[in-house]
Amino acid sequence: MADDWVRIRPYEERDRQAARSLAARLVIGVAPWRNRTAVGHAVRGWVEGSLNESTAEGRAVFVAVHLEDVVGLISVGTRTHFTGDIDAYVGELVVAESMERRGIGARLLRAAEAWAVERGFERLTLETGAANSRARGFYAAAGYDEEDIRLTKKISG
Repeated sequence: MADDWVRIRPYEERDRQAARSLAARLVIGVAPWRNRTAVGHAVRGWVEGSLNESTAEGRAVFVAVHLEDVVGLISVGTRTHFTGDIDAYVGELVVAESMERRGIGARLLRAAEAWAVERGFERLTLETGAANSRARGFYAAAGYDEEDIRLTKKISG
């Protein structure tokens, strides 16, 4: 398949509805003891916030477009690590279920990496659910190393 069958471009306001519709996929890999409704609400808020801030200084959102349909999204900005380092940071990366495993996520990730390099960042960081083994494998294949692990134990009820 030719590389131009999908275009990666900056988010535009006309993409909002399609971008919002992708948010539901961001619940994949959330720990089974977490409230999926609350998680869904949170991820919709994250995406909405990223879209609202897409033109702000130090922020960007890119979309993947196939024909005229938005089939993927990545947001990028900055985050301060506890050591004080400021890293480029991926807030959300999501691809439509029907378009998975076609290289769209990798292309969106490369767009975020290029954005970070253009701004002089040394690292691009991101987070994903510990139970999201497909995403963790995808990021490992793209050269990302796991840095932190959050541990949880139910202690009552």
